[in-house]
Amino acid sequence: MAKLIDGKLIAKAVRDEVAAGVKAFVAAHARKPGLHVVLAGDDAASAVYVRNKEKAAEEVGMAGAVHRLPSSVSQAELLALVRQLNADPSVDGILVQLPLPKGVDAEPVLDAIDPKKDVDGFHPVNVGALWTGKAGLVPCTPRGCMRLLAEAGASLVGARAVVIGRSNIVGKPMAALLLAEHATVTLAHSRTRDLPGVCLQADVVVAAVGRAKMVKREWVKPGAVVIDVGMNRDEHGKLCGDVDFADVEPVAGAITPVPGGVGPMTIAMLLENTLAAAKARIGAG
Repeated sequence: MAKLIDGKLIAKAVRDEVAAGVKAFVAAHARKPGLHVVLAGDDAASAVYVRNKEKAAEEVGMAGAVHRLPSSVSQAELLALVRQLNADPSVDGILVQLPLPKGVDAEPVLDAIDPKKDVDGFHPVNVGALWTGKAGLVPCTPRGCMRLLAEAGASLVGARAVVIGRSNIVGKPMAALLLAEHATVTLAHSRTRDLPGVCLQADVVVAAVGRAKMVKREWVKPGAVVIDVGMNRDEHGKLCGDVDFADVEPVAGAITPVPGGVGPMTIAMLLENTLAAAKARIGAG
């Protein structure tokens, strides 16, 4: 029976750490770290995510705002807002919620964010820093996965790790973070030959491919640590991950549930990134 990695509990610990850090920052600098979120359009899921981020930031004592823009917003208007936030000294973190409305190209908007305020860690400067071992802001979900692995007591030095999924948001940065901890990393995907066989060699499996219950028991080496980043709906409309939890849990050494695993960590790490950005901008490390 696998050890359950409780993302809710660990995320609460991270938020408590951030709240203490925010309190110390305010005492030292007489202002709160500022997180500003840009929400363009009327995507229902995005609206929920942004409300959750706004609430979480308030709870740890951060300042900030949500800039809600209509679906008709132009590329030029979005870029102008980003430039305004870049220039505002009270803003430490800028997050542009994706997806953007039709007709607006996300890449130039994300690239316009000041890398020092890019708390999503998507800017090419931060991506380059991650892959070259330099200091920078790291994407929130992979960073959360690393905290979960640490809390689970996963031994990464020399371990074989397989990341399923090659997105810029999760898969690629996850591979970079595991490499930095001296794991031997395979970045696999839907076109990998003999994907089950590749996964079966792994001491750590990170599933981030977006296919409900794809990873089965016969894919997982007994005792392996399994991190499930997926968020899908099964045939009954119930939330599930990329891992068939009921099938894999009896053979894994440790496993994250869905929901309640990786999900809560993403917002917790966003808060941690914002505090880190605030400290870095005033030279406090």
